[in-house]
Amino acid sequence: MGIKNTKQREIIFDVLSKSDVPITADELFIKLKDMDTSINLSTIYRNLDMMCDKGIITKTIFMNDDKARFEIKNTQHKHRLICIKCKRMVPIDDCPIEEFEKMLCKKTSFDITGHKLEIYGYCPKCKKTK
Repeated sequence: MGIKNTKQREIIFDVLSKSDVPITADELFIKLKDMDTSINLSTIYRNLDMMCDKGIITKTIFMNDDKARFEIKNTQHKHRLICIKCKRMVPIDDCPIEEFEKMLCKKTSFDITGHKLEIYGYCPKCKKTK
């Protein structure tokens, strides 16, 4: 992991790695509580901050949402549709930006190291109640 490996960090990392969407510290706390672990919320925040600083996880704040969400940092970039009402996330499997990114590299000589795409709107369920 790049930092001292503690039981608490292992558990946090394990829960994040099993989640297919970014989760908040509160959601992580609830999952850990359900697992009968005795870890408090301040410890979770402290470990999440440290893991972000070391580049192990990434922190994202979605539009119209004041809560930070965390996920394991990996080499594959992810794109998502995000419901602005219920925060449901739907992965976008294809990358519509790859060709554009190549063109930008060529045109600007910029060394692009990554990108992410988040498209906001209403999911079918929330669209009905809008």
